[in-house]
Amino acid sequence: MKKSRSRPDEILQWAGTASFMSMYAVMSFFPELSPWNILAGFLGGLFYLAWSVRVRNVPQTVTNLIGVGICAAGLYRFWG
Repeated sequence: MKKSRSRPDEILQWAGTASFMSMYAVMSFFPELSPWNILAGFLGGLFYLAWSVRVRNVPQTVTNLIGVGICAAGLYRFWG
């Protein structure tokens, strides 16, 4: 039997996916728009971090904590 997911979990995952797709598009086709790619990755990481905490997925939580930290450092380096 398939486990049902809650609406907030679905929203967090789709928001993270949209953010990551935006990041990849900016990185690949509009490199001159940096640091907006980093900001999109940061937001995607935050959405997936929230989701991974809600569903208690520890490996994904660790991955997203590190990814958000790296993006935050990149944004600080650019705008700091």
